This record gives sequence, C-alpha cells and structure tokens, in this order.
Amino acid sequence: MSAMLELEALRVTAGGRALVTLPRLDLNPGRPLCLVGETGAGKSLLLQALMGTLPPGLVAEGDVRLDGRVLDADTRRQLWGRRLALLPQEPSRALDPIMRSRGQVTEVHRWVRGLDSGAARDAATRDLERLGLAEAADKLPGELSGGMAQRVAFCAATAGGAGVLLADEPTKGLDPPRRDAVVALLANHAETGCLLVVTHDLEVARRLGGDLAVLRDGVLVEQGPTERLLAEPSHAYTRALVEAHRTPTVPRAPAAPGPPVVSAEGLALARGGRTLLRDIELAVGPGELVGLAGASGIGKSTLGDALLHLLPPERGRVRWAPGLDALRFQKLYQDPPAAFAPEVPLGRLLEELLERHRLAPARLDALLEAFGLASDLLGRPATAVSGGELQRIALARVLLLDPAFLFADEPVSRLDALTGRRVLDLLAAEARERACGVLLVGHDRYALERVCDRVLQLQANRVGAASGLVAA
Repeated sequence: MSAMLELEALRVTAGGRALVTLPRLDLNPGRPLCLVGETGAGKSLLLQALMGTLPPGLVAEGDVRLDGRVLDADTRRQLWGRRLALLPQEPSRALDPIMRSRGQVTEVHRWVRGLDSGAARDAATRDLERLGLAEAADKLPGELSGGMAQRVAFCAATAGGAGVLLADEPTKGLDPPRRDAVVALLANHAETGCLLVVTHDLEVARRLGGDLAVLRDGVLVEQGPTERLLAEPSHAYTRALVEAHRTPTVPRAPAAPGPPVVSAEGLALARGGRTLLRDIELAVGPGELVGLAGASGIGKSTLGDALLHLLPPERGRVRWAPGLDALRFQKLYQDPPAAFAPEVPLGRLLEELLERHRLAPARLDALLEAFGLASDLLGRPATAVSGGELQRIALARVLLLDPAFLFADEPVSRLDALTGRRVLDLLAAEARERACGVLLVGHDRYALERVCDRVLQLQANRVGAASGLVAA
C-alpha cells in the first residue's frame, strides 16, 4: 500500500549545487515523522520544496505524490489549507501584521472550511482558548510575545483541516507546558492525518513517537523508529546530537564582582494597558551572564525593553552605569527576520554597519568564522537563509558594537543542540573577555544553568502579573 505523501529523488539545488538530496521519504496517517539535524542542513528547504515556496534562485527536482498522484508545484499550491498546510518557522512571515489574532484564524475557518462568519469566529475563539491565547484574541502580531505569535500561527495553519501538516519548529520559543500542549495537538492531528515536523528539540520527537530522520549537510544520514534511534543511534552525528541533550551541567566560574552595568529598582511594567511585571529588583554586573526563565508571555521581553529604556516603567527606576553611550546597550531580538531589511543582501547591511561605526572588517570575519557561518551567506537576503543561520548573523552583528550590556532574547531557539551549545559558549567567552553584562532569556533550564552565573525565574502572582524575580 502506498503512503499518503511520497517523496522520491527530491533535490533542492542552487546554481547547480545540491543543497538537499533525499532519495525517499514516506508519510502515513498515524505515523508522525520528525526531521532533525544541524542548523542550515536543509530541513526548512525541504518543507518549502514540498509547498512550492522556495526562494528565487533555488530549484526543486524529483517527484511528490499525494494519494499516489504526482503533483507539480502549481497543483500543490491549489491544495494549500485544504489538503496541505505549512506552519512556517517564523511567525512574522506567517501572520498579517495589521490583522488581529482572532481574525487571522477566523478567515481560515471562513474561506477554507466554508463556515459562515459567526461559526468561523466561534471556532477561532475556541482554537485560541485551547492554546491559552484568550487574551491575545484581539491583539495584533506586534503586540504578542514570540511564543504567543507562534501559537497563533499554529492555530491559523491548522484551522483549515488539511490532512498533511508540515510544521517547521512549531514549539520554538515555548515554555515546557506550552510546548507539551502544542505537541498534544500535533499528535492528535497525526492520528488521522500526516505529520512532518522539523524540530531541534529531541524531547518533541520523543513525545510524538513515530519515525525520526536525521539530516546533515543536506543528506539523510539515518532514519528509523524514533524510540530506537534515540536509544541506540548508529551514525556518529546522531550519537553526538543525542549526547548533547544528555550532557550534565558543568558549573562555570562566577564573574568577577563589580558595579552593575544595568539595574532595576521597584520596577512595574505594563503593555497594552495590562500590568505584566511588578516589584522587580535586578542588577547585572560587567561580564556577568544572568539567565531569565518564565512562562511564555509572562513579560521577559518586556523586562528587557525596560532595561534598555525602550519602554517606560509604570513605577520604579532603571539605572545604567555612568559614562556609557546608549549604543553600548544592545538587544538581540527573539525574531531575527524582524531585525533585518528583508530584501537587502546581508553583506551590504553588515558593511553599512562597519562603515557607520568605523569598525574593523577583521572583527566581523572572526565572528562569522567562530559562529560557523559560510561567507557566501552574506550574498543572500535575510529571507533566503535559515532561521538558525540568521540568528547567528544577528548575534555576530550585535557583538560588533562591543556592548556593555546585552539583552539576548532566546538567542539559540533556532539552533540544534550541538550548534546551540557552541554559540552559547562563545557568547559567554565574549561577555567575560569584554566585560559585557548579559541577560539571557531561554526556556531550556539546562542550557541556562550551564552557561550562566545565576538563573532567575519570573513568577506570576494570583492577579496575573509577575511579582518579582526569584532564584531558579
């Protein structure tokens, strides 16, 4: 019996050079398939090839069969939402910036499923409530946290009831409870439909079960039942990937004491008319890495904006170390595409930065090499590189400015475990060497504890606002 979705001899090329080569891959209802591997290996390109949405200059070859019928890219586009749905890695590319959350989901129920306007609105409301997004229903994407935007995009992608769902990092930016809720929804879809999930989180793969495929340098190196591959991986890369998730925490030497580069006293913060944080007391010293954990949407990014004087507090005060220019206080955005002009080659953007601030090009070259970034990436715009590659380019760019304080909002959320470990280690080394204080946001407690001097937790009180920071 043939699979519901079959891929045969699939290749993605650029200028004749193969970026992804996949001899065969089958998807069946009731059998989820997770695709894991290093950042930039071509996982997202594979999903784009299936949907017929590859960036200009990239070409897909091979056969894609749905229910035994070979479909070209134009035919597959006609099935979007009804038979074939994609949840993109970047919410900013999936959501209409001027449409409120409920409307984004309502229009799928209305125009794809064919419900009348009232029923479509009610269905959208239920979808959002199921993912804990009742308060986000009337907000624009720009008013949502990264994790909330990811869940809204999930609701919109699945509202049409497509039998084949391709999900690109669907749990990125979510705390464990929210992640598990999304995994449960994915598993529910897989009971009757086909599910292909790209993920860097092996716990997501383990919970979904089914099969696991490992991609490296655009080539499938190992495939089989998820439980077996995670317990007894045979390929060296798969073993290293699994081991990176198992390695115990190694405490790091604490940073040298010194006066704080940034501090907050009695801070209360609001967004959209709602108080998110109150009674915040915090200080970050030079060269100190402080981890910040907390549930999705609790106010971690809001706190970072206040520390950078991007958001005025309701009460309290933020102090910067005296004598430092505002340029020395920097933010690494959770959503890298939002921080780059979309159609301008990355190399040109970086060259302009070097020229404007009279920075040495050798410093950029050293950072790109340290972060494992190929120089040919700079010839592409932000829309033509992977999320993990863009995340590392964003980090290299902000380090060029020699910050005294860096608010790093989920800086490795788009990276595989091996690359993420290396990037965090490099960030920690840079911070210590250059006396840069870092407030590092993340949902992976192990990763925070491994590189940070201390980890703090934002906790909500009974009225819904985070009532302070406690040691995690």
